[in-house]
Amino acid sequence: MFQTPILRGASRATVSSALRERVRRPALLEKISTPEELAGSFKNDDYIGWSGFTGVGYPKSVPTAIANHIEANNLQDDPATKKRFNLFVGASVGPEIEDRWAKMDMRVSLSYASFVIARRFPHQVGKEVSKGINAGRIDFADKHLSMFPQDLAYGFYNLHKSHGDPNKSLDWAIVEATAITEDGCIVPGKSIKLEIFLTGASVGATPEILQSAEKIIIEVNTRIPNLEGLHDIVQSFGPPNRLPYLITHPQDRIGSTAIPIDTDRVVAILESQLPDNTGKNAAETEESKRIADHLINFFHEEVQAGRLPPSLLPLQSGIGNVANSIIGGLADGPFHGVQVWTEVLQDTFIKFFDSGRLSFATATSIRFSPEGFDHFYSHWADYKDRLLLRSQQVANSPEVIRRLGVIAMNTPLEVDIYGHANSTNALGSRMLNGIGGSGDFLRNAKLSIMHTPSSRPSKADPHGISCIVPFASHIDHTEHDLDIIVTEQGLADLRGLSPRQRAPLIIERCAHPVYRDLLQEYYDKSLFECLKKGAGHEPHMLRNAFKLHTNFEDHGTMRISGWN
Repeated sequence: MFQTPILRGASRATVSSALRERVRRPALLEKISTPEELAGSFKNDDYIGWSGFTGVGYPKSVPTAIANHIEANNLQDDPATKKRFNLFVGASVGPEIEDRWAKMDMRVSLSYASFVIARRFPHQVGKEVSKGINAGRIDFADKHLSMFPQDLAYGFYNLHKSHGDPNKSLDWAIVEATAITEDGCIVPGKSIKLEIFLTGASVGATPEILQSAEKIIIEVNTRIPNLEGLHDIVQSFGPPNRLPYLITHPQDRIGSTAIPIDTDRVVAILESQLPDNTGKNAAETEESKRIADHLINFFHEEVQAGRLPPSLLPLQSGIGNVANSIIGGLADGPFHGVQVWTEVLQDTFIKFFDSGRLSFATATSIRFSPEGFDHFYSHWADYKDRLLLRSQQVANSPEVIRRLGVIAMNTPLEVDIYGHANSTNALGSRMLNGIGGSGDFLRNAKLSIMHTPSSRPSKADPHGISCIVPFASHIDHTEHDLDIIVTEQGLADLRGLSPRQRAPLIIERCAHPVYRDLLQEYYDKSLFECLKKGAGHEPHMLRNAFKLHTNFEDHGTMRISGWN
């Protein structure tokens, strides 16, 4: 069994009654430790994986202790002691951890990823991490969330790893759990002892991170209730041994309720009582409510036309105020027996459950506000049989999304007049968060919907940014992926339309009045010029295609006087 130099001596940690109750395999209590004892065990250029997804279920004690250790010993001041970690997380984690690491000039590899900062994959939300990426200090590449865990298991992220076990993608996995069960077993054909541990309110890429790690540290959070039975966990296999996910309904179970681990790789267990730092959900606005109204009316029309069943099809909803308004509207809407297949549940899903209209939901993370979690935990008996958490590789699986006929709803930065969408790079260059799971869902859903305000304010103009543009400055989702565009102005149904049919419809239904005539003039001039030269399939004036964007850079607004 591997032991850090510190752990070869006696640990100062004590075992509380709460921890003893949660760690149901007594032999593992011999590996009890403290964050401070572990903090000095990490080497420069280590590959580190964390649990967590959308700020829920991430380790808190050990990453904080590592930061404290580096600061207390001024390790970043000396090139000989400076730490550069490659960090991999299923998605974002709490900003109090992530941003602190980013500000310390620890090179973080956020690979779905995350922190001390040299490389980062595939998604992040911290302001300081974003600054590091856009200042060129952090190498970041976003990745479809369904693909990150499999690519980690394939070994794609450790092709240039310089030390440690070459057969393991990660040197360390630091994960949060709510319990470790008493179960033990032998994997057929291999003499590897297994224990089972239970995750909390998120799963994310934790199964693959544990599978890929040489050494494992488990933070057992005794503050969080033991949500045993909430999870459906499957093991990850590579081709040609990969198996189909035999799911035909959101409530189908195909795995176990906990994650198996090799206890020989567990080097430490410690107790944590730190809460997830989720904060409040984005507040609804009148604008977001109008977007929700347009969508709910559209769903009603689709049901009336026989293209959707009365209970709709499984819904996927992103995060943010528009998503909250849509779910809140459905809680008051005409549809009953609704099911959800999504990544993240927010507070409005509690209202949706309590309305009786939501029958079942499956996700990879529950990101409630602190008040929402209090309600959820205190009414656990009311929700436990109507909810399931899966790994992000399953929750975002294109195979399952397409089979279920999911209705996917996500928010872009901008959409162009032909239906290409930018979800990641403002003005084509400045990375915000990453593509997340939107591509997994929009490419494979039965109905692929993007909702956005028609405009956003800038410092110089209350409508300084048009979210409908001539040509998206960066394209994450192509015209081939999107069916519906909706803003507070209206809804454009693009199904079955050619590019020349789509453009006038998007401009008329979705553009803000401040920009509507400008965009129509751009299209008319482009059409005239392109038809003249026999290039009229998807007309553009390349000399003017990004004029709104360049005017914003120069003058702080996309409002221009014309196209000449």
